Amino acid sequence: MPLFKARRAGNAVMEDHHHTPANGHHHHHTDTASTTAAPPEASTVTRPKLVFHCQQAQGSPTGIISGFTNVKELYQKIAECYDIPTEDILFCTLNTHKVDMTKLLGGQIGLDDFIFAHRKGRPKEVEITKTEDALGLTITDNGAGYAFIKRIKEGSVIDRIKHIEVGDHIEKIDGKSLVGHRHYEVAKMLKEIPRGTTFVMRLVEPLKAGFANIGPRTDPRASGKKGYGSGKQTLRFKANGQAEVEDAPDDLSTYATEKINALLENFMGINDNDLAAQIWELGQQKQNTMEFAEAVDESDLEAFGFTDDFIFELWGAITDAKAGRLKK
Repeated sequence: MPLFKARRAGNAVMEDHHHTPANGHHHHHTDTASTTAAPPEASTVTRPKLVFHCQQAQGSPTGIISGFTNVKELYQKIAECYDIPTEDILFCTLNTHKVDMTKLLGGQIGLDDFIFAHRKGRPKEVEITKTEDALGLTITDNGAGYAFIKRIKEGSVIDRIKHIEVGDHIEKIDGKSLVGHRHYEVAKMLKEIPRGTTFVMRLVEPLKAGFANIGPRTDPRASGKKGYGSGKQTLRFKANGQAEVEDAPDDLSTYATEKINALLENFMGINDNDLAAQIWELGQQKQNTMEFAEAVDESDLEAFGFTDDFIFELWGAITDAKAGRLKK
C-alpha cells in the first residue's frame, strides 16, 4: 500500500480588496459599486489591520500596503500600489533591495520588515548540455507561480554557464511553460532530463537598476525611531487562508528548520524555509516515525511524494532537534 495518496486539488479563491497607493499622498478608497458581494462565509476571515512599507527593488517611491493574508494577495497589493501587472513581480526580499536569497519573503513577514519587490527584467534563452547527473541548481519559488534559482553549486554544470544567475526565474524548458509549477516540480523535471541531453532553458532575470538610479540610495531604514527588520513579531500566512501575528521563531525552531531545509536541498534540490517550518511543526508532537509518516500522508505535504528514506531522514532531524542535539 503506497504511503502517499494522490494529490488533492486546491480550491483557494483570491479576493481583491482596497489598497493604499504610495505616491506621496496616502489615501484610502473602497469601490463598492463594482465589487461583487462575497459569500457569507468570507466575512469570517479576519484580515489583520497592519500596514507595511514597500519599494520596487530597482528604485521607486515608498509605498504603503495592507489588507493581505497570503503571498498572492501581497503581490496584488504591491502591483496596485505601483499600477503594474501582478505577474510582473518575480519575488520580494525583506530589508534589502539586493537579490539576496537569504532575505527572501516567504510565509511570514516581520512586523517591522520593509518589503522590496523585484520585477521581471531581461529574458534570456540558454542551451545547456547535461554532462553530469546533477546540474547544480537549488530551486525555490515565490509562492505565486514562479520558480527561480536560489543557489548554484560551485563548479557545477550551471556554474560554468555565466549567463545564468541566482534570482533568475525559470520560465520554460524546451518551450514548455513552468509558470504555475512549484519548486519541487521544476527540480524533478530538471533531474529527470537524461544525462547527455541538450535542452534550452528560458530564464527571466530580475530587473536591474538603470544608470539613472546608480548612486547613493536612500535607505528607508536610516530614518525613523526604530530599524526595519528588528521586530520580534511576525505576520504569518496560514494554509487556511488567514494570517496571524506570532512571535518570531525561537532558536530551537530556527536550528530545526535549517537542518530540515538542508535535507530538502540534498534530497529534492529545493530550498523552502516555510516548508521546513511546516515539517518541523508537524513532527514536534509525534512520538515515532510511523506517526510522523501518517501525519505527512494526511496533510498537504503528501503532494511532495516524500520517499520512506526521506521520511526517516526528516524524523532523524526532528528527534535530534527535540533532544537538543542541533543546538550550536
